Amino acid sequence: MRLYSMPSSGNSYKIRLLLALTGRRAEVVDCEYGSPALAQAKADGVLAYGKVPALALNDGDVLVESNAILWYLGEGSDYIPDAPVVRAQMLGWMFWEQYNHEPVIAVRQALLNYPDRADGATPERLADLLERGHNVLEVMERRLAGHDWLAGSGISLADICLYGYTHSAGTRGGFDMARFPAIGRWLARVAALPGYKGLLE
Repeated sequence: MRLYSMPSSGNSYKIRLLLALTGRRAEVVDCEYGSPALAQAKADGVLAYGKVPALALNDGDVLVESNAILWYLGEGSDYIPDAPVVRAQMLGWMFWEQYNHEPVIAVRQALLNYPDRADGATPERLADLLERGHNVLEVMERRLAGHDWLAGSGISLADICLYGYTHSAGTRGGFDMARFPAIGRWLARVAALPGYKGLLE
């Protein structure tokens, strides 16, 4: 397999993390913003939606969208629960991540860390994203205050999915993570998993 991945992106990172945790191997092509590799991947037509991550399979098929790739890689593993209700709960968190979490938590991180996004980092927009982001994180905090994992009693793709941008919400996004002790404990549980690799490893 070949993974077209942006090193600093949480959406790409969660794919690399699941690969590491499940012991699967893929050739990783680093496609950072403005890189020749990203331009080449677009020119080659590998990125169906014009963005990474994308996973090129050995048979020539290419998968896109981070959570769809997670599902493919998670098939047959303990990261997809057996119970239909828990599986549906897991998917609910994954849909919520792309619709509610990523557009706030990831966007604030991008505005603060990518020079080409700096023009959009107005004080008003950053303040709005900060408030909305704390509200989003509170949703996770309420769940994790009484549970070790987001769906069911064990780790699932939901945890890998939401770890991608949550683990860097404080350091890269400026969110006040001290307000969310249950999230902090959850982050530590994920980081303690055998095979774990960090964002830039």
